[in-house]
Formats: sequence, C-alpha cells, structure tokens
Amino acid sequence: MRYHQLGKIPPKRHTVFQDDHGNYYYEQLFGTEGFSGISSLLYHIHRPTQILRVEEAIDVTPKAAIDKNVEPRLLKGFEAKPVDDFLEAKTDLFFNNDLVVGVAAPKKSMTDYFYKNGHCDELIFVHKGSGTFKSYVGDIKFVPGDYIIIPRGTIYQFEFDSEENRLLYIESFSPIETPKRYRNHYGQLLEHSPFCERDMKLPEYREPIDEKGEFIIKVKKEGKIYPFVYATHPFDVVGWDGYFYPYAFSIHDFEPITGRIHLPPPIHQNFEGHNFVVCSFVPRLYDYHPKAVPAPYNHSNIDSEEILYYVDGDFMSRNHIEQGHFTLHPGGVVHGPHPGAMERSVGQKATEELAVMIDPFRPVKLTQAAVDMMDDSYLTSWLE
Repeated sequence: MRYHQLGKIPPKRHTVFQDDHGNYYYEQLFGTEGFSGISSLLYHIHRPTQILRVEEAIDVTPKAAIDKNVEPRLLKGFEAKPVDDFLEAKTDLFFNNDLVVGVAAPKKSMTDYFYKNGHCDELIFVHKGSGTFKSYVGDIKFVPGDYIIIPRGTIYQFEFDSEENRLLYIESFSPIETPKRYRNHYGQLLEHSPFCERDMKLPEYREPIDEKGEFIIKVKKEGKIYPFVYATHPFDVVGWDGYFYPYAFSIHDFEPITGRIHLPPPIHQNFEGHNFVVCSFVPRLYDYHPKAVPAPYNHSNIDSEEILYYVDGDFMSRNHIEQGHFTLHPGGVVHGPHPGAMERSVGQKATEELAVMIDPFRPVKLTQAAVDMMDDSYLTSWLE
C-alpha cells in the first residue's frame, strides 16, 4: 500500500507532541515483523495501554467434521441464519493451517464492543448490505461488492445500514496482499495490473473520541476471543501516518483480462496470502478467436483446492448455481464444465457472472456447519 496520513501529527517522529493546553499525545507504532515490516505511527489522547481487566475467554477454534476431503462439494451459503451479533454470526466452513473461510449474516451494528483479530489478517467481501467500517485510523464506507482488507491488530467496529447483510470472510495467518507480479520494486501497481491505487478506498478522518470508562475490546488470538476491558475509548487517535491500515476495493473496479483463447484462472487474481490466492470473476467479453471455447477446459490442479463463491449472474461453467452457493473441488481431482456448459458457451460474446474464487494450496477441512449446508447431489451432477 501507499503512504497515507490523516489528522494531526508532529513534524518529526518520536518527538514531543502536545495539544494546545500542553497535554501530551501518546505515540503508538502499529506494525509487523518486529520493527522491519510495514507500519504506521498513531497518536492517542490517552495511553493505549490502560487495561482494567481481561474477562473469561471463549474458544472459537474451528473443528473438522470432514478431516480429509476428496469429493466435490456444493454448499448453500445463504442457509447461514441471520444473527444479531457480528461475531456470533461468523460461521467457519473451510480451514487449514493457512486460512479460515466462512460466511456471516449479522443483523446488528457493533455498539457494545470493539474487535481486534490479533492473529490473522482478514478479508471481508460484502455480498449484501452497506454501512461504515470504523477503525481507530478512520472510517470506510462500504457497499455490496466491496472487499475490506483488515490487517491483524486493527481495532474496529461494523456499522450496518440495515439488518440485511451477507458477508464472505477469510482469516489469513499471513498478510493479505496484492499479487507480487503486479507490483514493481517500490510497491507501486504496474500498468498491466487489472486495478490500481486509485481504485482503493482508504480510511477517512473521523474526530477522535476522548472518553474514559469501560470499553470492551474483544481480542482474537490462537483460536480464542479474550474480552479486554480498557479505561479509555480506543478511537482517541488525533492523527497517524504510514503504510499499515485497512482499505476497501470494489470487485466492480477489477478490470478483466481477456484473450483470443481461454486464459487460465491466474488472470483473475486479486489478492494473495501464504499458500492461497483470491480471484475475482467479473462481467467480461469472451475469447475472440473464431473457434474459441469460452468455457474452461477440464483440469485437475494437483497443488491447490478450488473454492468458488457465487455472487451474481449466470456462472457459465456450472448448472443450477444460485447466489450464495459455494463449490469446493479438491486438488488432484479432475473437474470442469457441467454437461452442456461447454457447448452453450461456443459463439457467446460475453458473460455477466460475478464470483469470488479462493484457491488454497493445501487441503482444507470442513466444519459441521459446512456439512449442514451441503447438497449431496452435486457429486454426480456431471453424469450425462
């Protein structure tokens, strides 16, 4: 990401910074990889270290109902029931040592507590709903189609405009970044990238909140959520600058790459983490060779799983797919277009499909919630 600054900061880092009445502001380095990764410097009205107590932890470690999976699966993600609370709404479906993938249908805004994932970066894709993502470095308005990228350690709240919300999420044990092949040595996105820095929605300034009392920050670490109770409001930041902050990107701003013949899925790549990639399938023109077959060829990638989440439109290579469906195709097991899909695609000029694909490079386990959403008929749906 690029350098960003909001609010008031001193002209020199690590120097005295006071308000008009001579009260000190308190500096916090918010960063990664010790002191060698990307970071931001935040300036608080109060010391950000004032812990009153830590209450009893809740274990939210995902548990495997299917430990080793080799079968193609279809899950009906909209069967996740709407729940008032944001954290209670989160429903883990797939996981391995690199990531957790799930869905949530929260109804209420986060008003009673703040949240911090101290272990994972988070990607939240907004399928339905709108509102404001609030953090101690500023606010981001979000709408359907937005990816919200939240670095680990960010303290935040979600404020929803209504109770009709559907979210897809990834929790990653490594940083979630843009693809390295689209960045130069300095981190700038290159000319052939399907998106650029102008497409990113960065935090906007919000007046600091100077309050004392009891403020609950639920901190997730190693599969448990610990309710920390602090003596001051966490959104008391008067200013900050740096490279480490949340941002949003709309799937509708992804510019598709097309060719004369069918191109492989990496051309749809939007983000990456350690041992996984995230791709955006968006409306686009089909291949323009006179004998092109727009449908993907049958393939069996030995080294990755394929998780597709269907957002909108008629997904060209599948039959009987609806919004909110997931398909999982395990690594090494051949898969491809449903019967008739390849034939239907020949001669077509464009597609309106919208989907998010997550390709983990190690096998995923499935939770009981995933099993409960399964459509068992998917396994044999390629029979003619």
